[in-house]
Amino acid sequence: MAITIRYFASLREQLGVDELSIAADQITTVSDVWTTANADQPLPGHLLCAVNMEYAQPETVVKDGDEVAFFPPVTGGCL
Repeated sequence: MAITIRYFASLREQLGVDELSIAADQITTVSDVWTTANADQPLPGHLLCAVNMEYAQPETVVKDGDEVAFFPPVTGGCL
C-alpha cells in the first residue's frame, strides 16, 4: 500500500504538486515521508505537518494508508 502526501499553500506552488503517493516501505515517521518524497532533502523546521488531519511532529509515527500533509505557517487575519 502507500502513504498519501498533500502539499498546501505556497509550498504546493513552490514544489509544483499538490498530492502524491509513495510506497510505505521503509517509512517510519513524518520526517521520513518528507525526505523520501523530496529528494532526500531534510524537513524544513518551519513547516507544519499533519497526519490524517491532526497536527503532528516530524517524529510522529506513520503507517500504511495514512495521509500526511505539509503546509507553511499561517499568519494574518483581522484585528
